[in-house]
Amino acid sequence: MLPAAGSSPADQEPLLEDAMGSGYTLQKPRDRWHGAYLIFFLLGIGSLLPWNFFITAKHYWRYKLQNCSDEPGPAGQAASDLRDYFESYISIASAIPSVLCLIGNFLLVNKVAASVRILSSLFVMLAVFLVITVLVKVDTSTWTTPFFTLTVGCVAVVSSASTVFSSSIFGLSSCFPMRNLQALLSGQAMGGTISAVASVIDLAAAADVTDSALAYFLTADIFIVLCIVVYLLLPRLEYSRYYLSSQKESPSLVAVPPDSSMEDEAEPGGTVSSSFLTRSAGIPPLRPILQKTALLGFCLFYVFFISIIIFPSLSSNIESVSKASGSPWSTKYFTPLTCFLLYNFADWCGRQVTAWIQLPGPKSKLLPALVLLRTIFLPLFIFSNYQPRAHIRTVVFNRDIYPVVFTALLGLSNGYLGTLVMVYGPKIVPKELAEAAGVVMSFYLGLGLALGSACAVFVVHLV
Repeated sequence: MLPAAGSSPADQEPLLEDAMGSGYTLQKPRDRWHGAYLIFFLLGIGSLLPWNFFITAKHYWRYKLQNCSDEPGPAGQAASDLRDYFESYISIASAIPSVLCLIGNFLLVNKVAASVRILSSLFVMLAVFLVITVLVKVDTSTWTTPFFTLTVGCVAVVSSASTVFSSSIFGLSSCFPMRNLQALLSGQAMGGTISAVASVIDLAAAADVTDSALAYFLTADIFIVLCIVVYLLLPRLEYSRYYLSSQKESPSLVAVPPDSSMEDEAEPGGTVSSSFLTRSAGIPPLRPILQKTALLGFCLFYVFFISIIIFPSLSSNIESVSKASGSPWSTKYFTPLTCFLLYNFADWCGRQVTAWIQLPGPKSKLLPALVLLRTIFLPLFIFSNYQPRAHIRTVVFNRDIYPVVFTALLGLSNGYLGTLVMVYGPKIVPKELAEAAGVVMSFYLGLGLALGSACAVFVVHLV
């Protein structure tokens, strides 16, 4: 994949550099039938699928937190708070453990094999989702608050496992050509689209809320099993073996003395002198990675910081202005379609665009400017028809078309800018540090989600 015309040579060079460098002389095999591309795409779907299935099952969670009824129960203000701000609570429960797991994953990246980290995290996700699936048919009306606590605990465990999985698979894909990395990121957005489509289909097909939720979570269980199967198939491909074996033969993820500078030792080809770097099972050198990726890291942090404040905490509580009419569109399908499906599809489209266009470049000043410009989405969503409103009573954008346009732009910009930055990160460091840089970029993303989730709770209570 070539950078778009108009990028400076300095911006292009790291992206054009082959993942394996020029020292590997065997003829590179082709990705037959796009097998590796499809596997990374499916793994991308699986990496965010659990989170997407949690947040898009809004109707089910409201039902459970209303004492298994479509009407609010006698639990009073506490139950109402759990129900109305559920998305904010699970965002925090998801984001904070994710940051801790990202730090742990970086420390273990040289000590625990990627296959162990990936498979163990998938099995943990599967086990927790089986518990969630079983609880669908359990009457929790007499223990709503303990059910909420258990659900938040499941979110924390699944999010931790999902973080280890996604950062590990992202680091692994950094050792492959860029198209595989782009496939992984596109798959992540497609995971959200699939979960949103499944939610709408289940709502339309099942008369009972629990029947709909059961089919919904069984879909997630099956897809996690599929991820386990396709990951086991990845090393069987000749194309994959070439890049994986070359990674093992190179001094990958080496340890560097803390007072050393990688930049001083970098060679023109973007690699590091082999006399300087030696194979080590220690912690990868953090300082040179941070020096190279600082600006990109901030951009990635801020993209997801803004996105998680708005989606789903704000956007999923924006109601149709014609809700009083009682039509299926305004009551049953407005949020699943205009919030979850539209955002995830727009996010996927934005990520797909990066396959053909990579502008601005990694060193362009326009990139952080575009990222900061997304702050404007906050007042746009706050002054839409968000309900319930306790403090800010004014609704400026009082037509259904407004949140539709805002959500589409939010998703497109999140997908395009987020993917662009994620792809640039591992490609501007020496190839020996590509996997570790991938994990560091995942940390920036996770930090943005964590702080954004905390701010989301403040914002929704402010409104």
